[in-house]
Amino acid sequence: MRQILAESELFGGLPPQYLDEIEKITVVKEYGRGESIFFEGDPGIGFYMVAKGRVKIFKTSLSGKEQILHIFGSGEPFGEVPVFHGNPFPANALALEKTSLLFFPRKDFVNLVHAMPSLALNMLAVLSMRLRRFTAQIENLSLKEVPARLADYLLYLSEEQGNEKYVELEISKGQLASLLGTIPETLSRIFSKMSDEGLIRVEGKKISLLDREGLQAKE
Repeated sequence: MRQILAESELFGGLPPQYLDEIEKITVVKEYGRGESIFFEGDPGIGFYMVAKGRVKIFKTSLSGKEQILHIFGSGEPFGEVPVFHGNPFPANALALEKTSLLFFPRKDFVNLVHAMPSLALNMLAVLSMRLRRFTAQIENLSLKEVPARLADYLLYLSEEQGNEKYVELEISKGQLASLLGTIPETLSRIFSKMSDEGLIRVEGKKISLLDREGLQAKE
């Protein structure tokens, strides 16, 4: 647990004594694949960090259509906004695979924030980064066509994974379609067209980026 806390974007750089206090209030929770963590409207009694596994955050329309908002992996926090305003969770969270989470109760964590100013600054930095991601996602969904959304996502993965030649999809193509605001059939056609154009080569979940400039032109 200690290593996950120390290497996370939220708690990284904090002195050991701060990490000691955070570790004291942390609760480990285990979830199986497909198990719900919380539902939209549930009380925001605390927030989570992924220790192992992956979690999707999503909303569902009245017609049953799912829109994935984020997919979080090891070391990433989620559900942290209710810690400050005390409102219910604004979306659903579900484990995509066997997942271990660190849970931080709201009351205990707020007390730590009051006692540790640098923790508050880390929290603000993470929330600011999250806001930028949401802004980019809204721009993609509202202003860009699906091919541009896919190109943008592949280039984002390349930067995140630190590899200019290829990326590894960590989610299914169905989940990727939901994340990009389209349907699997449309996404498959776009993958095929980009392959025919020599922009990418798809080998299962490994996607080679053959023409980065061509992908950037689609953004």
